[in-house]
Amino acid sequence: MFNNIPDVKLGIIAVSRDCFIVSLSENRRKAIVEAYTKQYGEIFEAQTVVENEIDMLKAVEEVKTAGCNALVVFLGNFGPETPETLIAQKFDGPVMYVAAAEETGKDLINGRGDAYCGMLNCSYNLGLRKIKAFIPEYPVGTADEIAEMINEFNPVARALIGVANLKIITFGPRPQDFFACNAPIKPLYDLGVEIEENSELDLLVSYKEHADDPRIDDIVKDMAEEMGTANPYPDLLKRMAQYELTLLDWAEKHKGSRKYVVFANKCWPAFPSQFGFEPCYVNSRLVSRGIPVACEVDIYGALSEYIGTCVSGDAVTLLDINNSVPKDLFEEDIAPKYKNYTLKDTFMGFHCGNTPMCKLAKGAIKYQLIQNRLLENGGTPDITRGTLEGDIAPGKITFYRLQSNAAGQLRSYIAQGEVLPVATRSFGGIGIFAIPEMGRFYRHVLIEKQYPHHGAVAFGHYGKALFSIFKFLGVEDVAFNQPKTMMYPTENPFA
Repeated sequence: MFNNIPDVKLGIIAVSRDCFIVSLSENRRKAIVEAYTKQYGEIFEAQTVVENEIDMLKAVEEVKTAGCNALVVFLGNFGPETPETLIAQKFDGPVMYVAAAEETGKDLINGRGDAYCGMLNCSYNLGLRKIKAFIPEYPVGTADEIAEMINEFNPVARALIGVANLKIITFGPRPQDFFACNAPIKPLYDLGVEIEENSELDLLVSYKEHADDPRIDDIVKDMAEEMGTANPYPDLLKRMAQYELTLLDWAEKHKGSRKYVVFANKCWPAFPSQFGFEPCYVNSRLVSRGIPVACEVDIYGALSEYIGTCVSGDAVTLLDINNSVPKDLFEEDIAPKYKNYTLKDTFMGFHCGNTPMCKLAKGAIKYQLIQNRLLENGGTPDITRGTLEGDIAPGKITFYRLQSNAAGQLRSYIAQGEVLPVATRSFGGIGIFAIPEMGRFYRHVLIEKQYPHHGAVAFGHYGKALFSIFKFLGVEDVAFNQPKTMMYPTENPFA
């Protein structure tokens, strides 16, 4: 289903300094592999224990030959500082460092051999050589504990590999008066992301060239089966299928040296009049297959969505942080059941219809109400059809974004919460979101730090992995919804 995100193949290399306990490090490495394989899946075990630089080269070649694209370096005891850190320099991919804990207190004379001390020297040497590596929150543990660390590293590694091999393809200049989406792109190149900017005319020409493509009928059939009775406009499917093929073919022909592609496309005001429909439903279908298509040429929104897709292995969406929940709706439908939330903890996340069918409680193809008023005088909809609308399915969510500010500095935010099973009484792809202390977060992060109205949504709680990824990518400012006991720097203490 998701052929646009990396398959992570993990390898593990053990490091040992004391020749008398190399066997102990080997045994501990084997125990980690056994624990990980039993609980989570396969991991390649390098047979070379690194004691010196020659061993280091041999071990790295082992994991490369095995096709590993992410690596765990296990400090079996106080390791050799130079070769253990050079592993990350020689390996092309994310590397995590973990360390052995003492296993028993029965013999701490001849049996002592953990890496509590060695991890300190390892971190110093990584910094000395300016080598970037991932170190867990508490990197010292037993075999079972390290197996769990490796499992948590897996989605982080997937996202880092994905970003390093990503191309963002855009169509159209970012909309006038949507300056929040018009962020500097230099930080994308700093991250290693490639970008290809095209005009709307390029897209229209390609779309017209796909008229009568023999593959259209199969996509129409697939769309019809997906929507069932939730499609009141069967005549529209051929246009949308033609557009879907246009994007997929463009991605394949233009990814170049990159392995993965996402889009950030202009969807108004010219799109419906020239293409004859709204692109939202097609966008939703692509994101459900791991190819985010961000609205309004939101380049950083597309990147954020892609990172969430890699982390969750699931569909994501991009929504406006759109409107407050009416007080009467809150008091009638929310307050009696959800006493942990105040009105200010809630808001409505909305977009025209780009959230995939699998994340809607009950979705249907409809028309863009606002565009219908503007382009069709509120009459019978034609060119404004094509949105996928419905209330977003309830459950845990993570609202997050990676963004460049106007000065070209990367910053990000992460907030975990949930979509409530409460009817929105509104249109579009929309849900009532509840995030603890959202009111303060809205004021002292989103407003104070001048974030745009778009936020990416992952369906589950993925804050831990996202925080690790953003910090690894060099984002110094990673904001979150702080609890009442923790004031924001800009918060009025007397408020």
